[in-house]
Amino acid sequence: MERFAIDTAAIGGSLGLTALVSTLPLLTFFVMLLGVKARAHTSGAVALLASILVALFGMGMPIDLALSSAGRGALFGFLPIVFVIVMAIWFYEITVASGRFEDLRRTFDILGEGDIRIQTILIAFCFGGLLEALAGFGAPVAITATMILALGVPPLRAATAVLVANTAPVAFGAVAIPITTAGEVGGRTVEQTENIAAIVGHQAPFLAFIVPFIILFILDGIRGVKEAAPAAFVIGLSFAIAQWAASNFFAYQLTDVVACIVSLGAAFLFLRVWNPKGVPELRERMNVGPHEANTDLPGRRIWMALMP
Repeated sequence: MERFAIDTAAIGGSLGLTALVSTLPLLTFFVMLLGVKARAHTSGAVALLASILVALFGMGMPIDLALSSAGRGALFGFLPIVFVIVMAIWFYEITVASGRFEDLRRTFDILGEGDIRIQTILIAFCFGGLLEALAGFGAPVAITATMILALGVPPLRAATAVLVANTAPVAFGAVAIPITTAGEVGGRTVEQTENIAAIVGHQAPFLAFIVPFIILFILDGIRGVKEAAPAAFVIGLSFAIAQWAASNFFAYQLTDVVACIVSLGAAFLFLRVWNPKGVPELRERMNVGPHEANTDLPGRRIWMALMP
């Protein structure tokens, strides 16, 4: 069968013009979603039509390949992506209905000793990263934002914090689907796909290290960075090292899972020997009531026994 050759300068012999035209489907989606106020599935269908037209008339792609590519994309989106999202929502609803989700939220409250800044890092960055690794596709932002709002963080700050926190783990996404997809689209072998993961694993940790500091600044400005910097340093550094090691020497599909578990463990150990400063003043500045320790949480006595 004749192989279709990809020309990266298909339009006017210009790479820049070709790239510009290639953005039309994406721009169409946002125009439909934000300008026309159409529903997501309608916007997606119109964007798909725009991408087929660009492929046919802009890139000169044969119509059978264009339609088969659209079909393959639909199957790829339905099987791994939609399946992961549905299972994540199902698992989330079970934890809420059983009361375990509230126990989880209070566990973070105990771990942070009332410091909303550290709790936000643990929830949005560590736990949110774990959700990104297991579910992805918006689920981490929605779930962790709800938990942070329950702490008393204003909605705009909460939304900004969870979006910033998701920047580091989203490079690998749900079970590293972005990395795997990049390898498949580029026709790479398994070993070459692992090399892609290793390259990402050399870049993303630098961002992961500074994200906790950015979250502190979003929540409490320079004062927050100064008072809670040690915790941010430990969490960010442990996450970055684990992310680099897992992506280069372990299964890259579990990179964020390993990084999040390691950073949570590092935070647990560090907070046993270090106490956050200025917690009462912080809660007063954020118009949150005094911190009250949870005494009805299962495992509370074990936690207190582990504390120095």
